[in-house]
Amino acid sequence: MDTRLPAGILLNLPPTAYLRVFSPLRAFDDTDQLLIREQPPRSRQAFESEARTALLSRVTRAVTDPFPHETTESYRVLHARTPDGTASFWCPDQLPLRAGSSAGILEENIPTVLTEAILPDAAVEAHAERLQEQGMWLDDELVFTQEAVWGIPLAWFSLFDEDEPVEIDDVDELLTSARIHTTLTLALERAHRTATLLAQAADELPLVDELVNLMDWLEDFHPDSMVELDYGLLARLVWPDESVGDLHAGVEALAEGDVTTAAAAHHRLVRRWASIRMLGRAG
Repeated sequence: MDTRLPAGILLNLPPTAYLRVFSPLRAFDDTDQLLIREQPPRSRQAFESEARTALLSRVTRAVTDPFPHETTESYRVLHARTPDGTASFWCPDQLPLRAGSSAGILEENIPTVLTEAILPDAAVEAHAERLQEQGMWLDDELVFTQEAVWGIPLAWFSLFDEDEPVEIDDVDELLTSARIHTTLTLALERAHRTATLLAQAADELPLVDELVNLMDWLEDFHPDSMVELDYGLLARLVWPDESVGDLHAGVEALAEGDVTTAAAAHHRLVRRWASIRMLGRAG
């Protein structure tokens, strides 16, 4: 069965980027390991297509209720090269948990009138009850995925190198995703170096605190995990993207006192992502 959404419908979905952590099987408890082993094999492109189809069905319900009702966990799989060969890593989707967290952020950042229209009290309460029934608590669970709509936080780019492996998805010749990944160890080393250089050269920049928060999150995962940046539908607007290189070039130049080069790299980043945010406001 082909679950792909037509390209025209895809264009109406919000372009969201994801930063995910994929952990080795031994990092999960017995229950999760059993679910992972019982999950039917499917390609990553098929997984993402099914996820977009499910999202569309939720936001187009006859009754306003954007929350997922299903309770069975699903896991994305990442096949990555390691010193011992190719290994598999898993990332739980945690959709109910992430939906609850996103709703809380939305309530804090938009007017109450809009919140009530998008997130009716009945839907919010029903979702909270489902989370409790599953033993999920927003403040206690380790969330494997961070999300960003109409842009990518600059701190995320610090985790990667320009030469990371790239995986591309497309539907009807429309680019639907570009994904890059690296080891958690390298990601933390790069973030720490970037934070150190910025703290020495310009500690007043908000990016320093963002990097600290990002490292605090990553340090909670199994050390043999992988980190993935998934551009999602943002890929059709910016890929191929040079933000990773621009960020590192700008930070290195700033640390060396080369203000001109640092300013040029910063200008490229700001111009690129400001244009994306403008599209979001226009929509």
